[in-house]
Amino acid sequence: MEDFQYEKNTDGIVTVTMDMAGQSANTMNENFVPAFDKTLDRLRAEDNLKGVVFTSAKKTFFAGGDLNLILQVEKSDAQTLHYIEENKRPYRELEKLQVPVVAAINGAALGGGYELCLACNYRVVVDEPHAVVGLPEVTLGLLPGAGGVVRLTALIGLEAAAPLLTEGRQLQPASALAAGLVDEVVDDQEGLLPAARAWILANPDSHTQPWDKKGFKYPGGDALTPRVRQVATMGSAMLVSKTRGLMPAPEVILDVAVNSMRMNFDQALRVESRGICKLITTPECKAAITSFFFGMQAIKSGKVRPAGERWKATNSAILGAGMMGGGIAWAHASRGLRTALKDMKIEQAEKGKGYSATLADKRIKRGQMTEQQKDGLLGLIAPTTDNDSFKGADLIIEAVFEDVSLKEKVIPETFAMLSDDGVYGSNTSTLPISLLAQSCPDPARFIGLHFFSPVDKMKVVEIILGEKTSEETLRKSYDYVQQIGYMPIVVNDSRGFFTSRVFGTYLDEGQQLILDGMNPVAIERAAWIAGMPIGPLAVHDEVSLVLSKKVYDTHKALDERLGVENGFPADIRGSRDVAFKLVELDRGGRQYGGGFYQYSDDGTKKLWDGLSQFQPNEKTDISVEEAIDRLLYRQAIETLRCFDEGVLRTEVEANLGGIFAIGFPPHTGGALQFIRGIGIDRFTSRAAELAGTWGDRFVVAESAIERLRQSEPVAA
Repeated sequence: MEDFQYEKNTDGIVTVTMDMAGQSANTMNENFVPAFDKTLDRLRAEDNLKGVVFTSAKKTFFAGGDLNLILQVEKSDAQTLHYIEENKRPYRELEKLQVPVVAAINGAALGGGYELCLACNYRVVVDEPHAVVGLPEVTLGLLPGAGGVVRLTALIGLEAAAPLLTEGRQLQPASALAAGLVDEVVDDQEGLLPAARAWILANPDSHTQPWDKKGFKYPGGDALTPRVRQVATMGSAMLVSKTRGLMPAPEVILDVAVNSMRMNFDQALRVESRGICKLITTPECKAAITSFFFGMQAIKSGKVRPAGERWKATNSAILGAGMMGGGIAWAHASRGLRTALKDMKIEQAEKGKGYSATLADKRIKRGQMTEQQKDGLLGLIAPTTDNDSFKGADLIIEAVFEDVSLKEKVIPETFAMLSDDGVYGSNTSTLPISLLAQSCPDPARFIGLHFFSPVDKMKVVEIILGEKTSEETLRKSYDYVQQIGYMPIVVNDSRGFFTSRVFGTYLDEGQQLILDGMNPVAIERAAWIAGMPIGPLAVHDEVSLVLSKKVYDTHKALDERLGVENGFPADIRGSRDVAFKLVELDRGGRQYGGGFYQYSDDGTKKLWDGLSQFQPNEKTDISVEEAIDRLLYRQAIETLRCFDEGVLRTEVEANLGGIFAIGFPPHTGGALQFIRGIGIDRFTSRAAELAGTWGDRFVVAESAIERLRQSEPVAA
């Protein structure tokens, strides 16, 4: 029995140690059910069996279902239902053994792993941070299909179980104990198995699950209890509010949980199986598994990282203590990286450090930080006006104003302070790195490090390779971004890179819709329905119309310098005809008192009535569905262009970068996964329709489609 090790001690207790062959974690792969069945047969045949302990030889207890197998399921039919039922059957048979069974949880027990724990009579977990338990299937567009919904609802009641199931929370030992997900916490690994065996010896008759006992009552009441009915009713409304109806899994989970209380246990398990069959083939499920599991895993594991030894920055400098520089200083200090924060005036540098103090104070109020931790964090940030104060830094990040001339002055002045093998990064959002590198004494060590505002919340960094950036510099930059706990997205150099180009198309299409006669209120509503975090007009006000105009002017100046015409690759006619004219009307955005919106002193806002001046006299009847397609297709097509041009190197970076940096709707799995979810041919056909009606910005090049066809998602 290669996958499940079986050992019986003198007390008659069998310890089953799961150790799935050829895997770093135990999963429900094709060997799982046969191995479990053999174990059950052997346990049933045992003489003088007193109890069973399940534990793991891996660092984790059990990782759950095999997501590669789930991705391969193409239709929900009898075969799919049988597959689901077969995977959960051994758990039901386990809890019918006439001896107590204990889960000795030595590491993470998530999904199918925690469902195994629920099928045991008692759960003991080691008190270590990595030993989390929970049912996170909802985050993958699924529901816990091996009894998790039914058993957790029966164990702790609907009111307590619903948020855990619909949000996919993962709880550390103390929290899991308080919530009733585990029964005992032990101090260390050495005490885990003794505690499990001791409980068996002390409770020889505790082998019947609560839900299998006559007269079982759900904690907090059954489905007819007024409080539970209220939870079910309000919970459904709250889920729709949170997901906008774009993610089916939470609603299906709640439905299964409520209905499980209205039937016998085995019927409820079958309803749960049908629920996961309903979800397993949805585009939302495929997207979530591809992007949020395999995609994130690829980035975290270094699959898209340049090969080589890991690098760690020990001291750094940030040039420019504005909102961006102050935010980067916070990111550094939060991860223990010493940072010099330089500005022209010490007062400005101190103000930049003060931003971190403000963030720390907010965390102290929420109980997430102590005064001592705040002092330690602030002690890592050294305001300065002197270049010599950070001489020998192994990382320098230039975060001065987005002006080519200014950057070309600052870069050579400060590069000399860099250590011999250090990295020099420019926090630019649109300026070509190869152009800025011309002012750098060693372009091989120069790279773009594009943070997003607000830095403390937007935990992604766009790493931009210049023409002469070395592979070593890229590797070090990648490691640095992960060192401070951010997600690295690597792109090749171009005007606007990836994120600014695509984000600009979202802003622009909102304004094109105004020019085409759509009511601005309907435009913002369409964006909300589509799944964007904020409407194109509202977000433009937040980032500033003045800033958009300055970026445009900067690129016009670049065009003159480089001798090109319209060198910025994305069409921004809408921005030129609406936003820039609003700037001329002294409506530069929220920080300027108003832009697309007008703002009241009480914090409320409404769309400015004057936007009607940008609309045609005879308004076009544009449906919300048409507007949704325009807003999403515009971004997806620009992402596809970036992929075709080689600006984007991988699909996973395109998808995750679009979600985390731009706000592309998460339920799609990202822009390229959005295309795959629709179907490449169907997407191309619809794009052609949009191009025929609304213009060439929706044209999709054949080379881009062919590139996508030849590419493989990271999970494949």
